[in-house]
Amino acid sequence: QFQLVESGGDLVQPGGTLRLSCAVSGFTWEDFAIGWFRQAPGKELEGVSCFSPGNGGTTYADSVKGRFTMSGDNTKKKTVYLQMMRLGPEDTGVYFCAAGMYTYCRGFPDRYAFPTWGQGTQVTVSS
Repeated sequence: QFQLVESGGDLVQPGGTLRLSCAVSGFTWEDFAIGWFRQAPGKELEGVSCFSPGNGGTTYADSVKGRFTMSGDNTKKKTVYLQMMRLGPEDTGVYFCAAGMYTYCRGFPDRYAFPTWGQGTQVTVSS
């Protein structure tokens, strides 16, 4: 069965960096896109970025473009990463990774195009 497990969330100061990991299992690496979403307090769920393992393609929300980088590693464990730089308080939230219905990031950032979710990891940006 599909399983996604996030890790790496932490408390970080404004301007800092953080790397989130999403360990995926139960499906062929190239078959499904992986998205990162975040839920900030009092705000709607936001699609942050998407990675297509099949071709390495990435897509980013305007709010994180130039600061966040998504990548994948299929050499040992199937893991997708979200490298976050120049973090600000607006980046605070619970970050989820999710497996999409399609090979590429079709449907992103629609959450319903990503039916399988991890449990989330908390990122707090505060001084």
